[in-house]
Amino acid sequence: MSKPLRIGMIGYGFMGRAHSNAYRRVNNFFSLDYTPVLTAVCGRDSEKVQAFADTWGYESIETDWQQLISRDDIDLIDIGVPNHLHHDIAIAAAENGKMVLCEKPLAMNVDEAQEMTEAIEKAGVANMVWFNYRRVPAIALAKQVIDEGRIGRPFHFRATYLQDWTIAEDVPQGGAALWRLDANVAGSGVTGDLLAHSIDTAMWLNGPITKVVARTETFVKQRQHIETGKVEPVTIDDACMFLAEFANGSLGTFESTRYARGRKNYNTFELNGEDGSIVFDLEDPQYLGFFEYTQLQSGKKIEDHLSGWRKIHVTNFEHPYMDHWWVPGCTIGYEHTFVHALADFLKGLETGEPAQPNFRTALATQRVCDAVLESAHNGQWVSIDPFAATA
Repeated sequence: MSKPLRIGMIGYGFMGRAHSNAYRRVNNFFSLDYTPVLTAVCGRDSEKVQAFADTWGYESIETDWQQLISRDDIDLIDIGVPNHLHHDIAIAAAENGKMVLCEKPLAMNVDEAQEMTEAIEKAGVANMVWFNYRRVPAIALAKQVIDEGRIGRPFHFRATYLQDWTIAEDVPQGGAALWRLDANVAGSGVTGDLLAHSIDTAMWLNGPITKVVARTETFVKQRQHIETGKVEPVTIDDACMFLAEFANGSLGTFESTRYARGRKNYNTFELNGEDGSIVFDLEDPQYLGFFEYTQLQSGKKIEDHLSGWRKIHVTNFEHPYMDHWWVPGCTIGYEHTFVHALADFLKGLETGEPAQPNFRTALATQRVCDAVLESAHNGQWVSIDPFAATA
């Protein structure tokens, strides 16, 4: 018999919708021991949060997250609010014995992330961070290809994450819609918002990053703050480029900006190895590019005279997650990545094998983000202990 898992959602914006959709749909497509129950949603504006609750089917609302966390009828706290609130909510939830799911980036900085991770681990509560792009079937297939040894020794990892929505100088900063442009709320700009995804994916596929050197730029230096009405300095990074060294000896290049005209959510990566390469583009997410240089025959690597790029349509039942959806050839989309992440988390509760990435893993990503910003500030290479965040 299915066990109810009573959800307390904090936040009713973009991520609140994405997560709520996952809670409502996961048991329709995955056979699981746990069934999420939308028990309560929390937000400061009672009228708006009630409208959200009515739309998504939450049983009740709260306007104070501390009240939500203290409720006995809540098993899991989902943190879908701006970054500056993650720290206090996560620690309080853990201390109250609640499971915790948190949006990325984990925190404003590595000190906060460390405190959050220690609190979570001290409480021994189940936890996960919503780095949902791991659950794109094509990216999960890339992980499988790498683990099967088909790429061989890695040489290069290159990632881009490009958008264009902040180019206009009259776009304000702050407030419910534009908090990502306010450093006091977001912590950083594209580094924490976009490159955190790229870094998590890179380290999942290619191992720890040990060293970075970075350059950031803020193209529009001042913007009106939507809450104060005053023109204030912009202190987030509009663009970031950095070089990286991985523990396995490969090199990485990462680029992110919100000033790439025509790019809406252009999230790509390519990994080149001795025996092959893989390439992915989130704006064409149902495909994985794969170049196979050698094939294994009778225990030996043989150069293939038919080697070339394959464009794999990742919709067959043998592909990651796809046996839960439609027939081969029918694609799925962005919202399904959250369903997959939640399904993995719930399966982890059943099996005792915790789903990744958890807070400890997200702390490792936070260490890289902080090192990137430190390097951009001082213009020097910054080393990162690959074991500091995983021991």
